[in-house]
Amino acid sequence: MVGKSQLKLIKSLRLKKYREEKRMFIAEGRKGVLELLDSDLVCEGIYAVDPEALPPLPLEVVPVSNKELQQMSALKTPAGVLGVFRIPAQEEPLSSGVVLALDDVRDPGNLGTIIRLCDWFGIPQLLCSPNTVDCYNPKVVQATMGSLSRVRMAYKDLPEFLAHDERPVYIADMDGINTYEASWPEELILVMGNEANGLSEAVRELATGVLSIPRFGEGNRTESLNVATATAILLSEFRRNNP
Repeated sequence: MVGKSQLKLIKSLRLKKYREEKRMFIAEGRKGVLELLDSDLVCEGIYAVDPEALPPLPLEVVPVSNKELQQMSALKTPAGVLGVFRIPAQEEPLSSGVVLALDDVRDPGNLGTIIRLCDWFGIPQLLCSPNTVDCYNPKVVQATMGSLSRVRMAYKDLPEFLAHDERPVYIADMDGINTYEASWPEELILVMGNEANGLSEAVRELATGVLSIPRFGEGNRTESLNVATATAILLSEFRRNNP
């Protein structure tokens, strides 16, 4: 049985200030919760409408009613299972290899998809500007489908980090080199910009390479690509050149 204090705590984790204060976040849905349980993250509790539908777990599952789960959930339609996990201490970004960086990406769905893309393409480090959406936002966690536990996350001042890192900095821009013809180094930092405004001038000034994704549609009238879609194309090209 879940108590009122637990309900209040879990409900509060929808908001960033309480996630930061309590150092906890929520994950919803069977697949996402089970993926996170199979990681190094510390689980504080699992709540389910039908605990018997879950496989044997290393901790007791608390049975809840649909009404109680609705109170906990950040979703319009709760997924039947909810987990509470500890937010791990942030580690310093990797100083070698390839890093994907996000300059003020605000949409939770975009960030969640990009985290999954990093997991898919084997990009170990995702670096976010302070104004990028919180990776422990429930909508982000939901969109990652468990990949959050397999990608190293860090939030840093991007211009400062880029200015002190020796790796080449590649950015995406409509006026850049055709990505299908570009030479991709094995180590680099690839920076993707804000959905509406693109990259900040401070980041642009630090770029050593500019890549573009060519348009093939009739009349070239499509204005731009979604940032997650563009990221998928660029990471695919990076891996094609650096398998």
